[in-house]
Amino acid sequence: MAQPERNERQRLRPAPLLFEPSEAAADPEHFFDLESMEDPKELLARATELTLAFRAATDRAVEFQAVAAAQLADPRRFDRLTAADIAERAEWTEDYAKKMIEFGRTLLNDPTR
Repeated sequence: MAQPERNERQRLRPAPLLFEPSEAAADPEHFFDLESMEDPKELLARATELTLAFRAATDRAVEFQAVAAAQLADPRRFDRLTAADIAERAEWTEDYAKKMIEFGRTLLNDPTR
């Protein structure tokens, strides 16, 4: 993904993800109170906000995974892990772990972060 597009998405602060009360989360039909919305316009707006928030959270979490993988694979660490070890811990393939390590290294070396 191009860097300008990523920066544009980061500026679009979607609706915050709020944790649901435990009794609501226990109800399989309950999802961020969407099921109780009667107005389809309101439902579409809130569902869209949640979709954008989850996408942003996913992108951010993947970046943190990549940074952690790069740090764990750092050859300067006495306890560094191999790509295979990282893949096992994260439930990735070894090839994907190698890509994530490289991505994490680019993130760590990016002066704009």
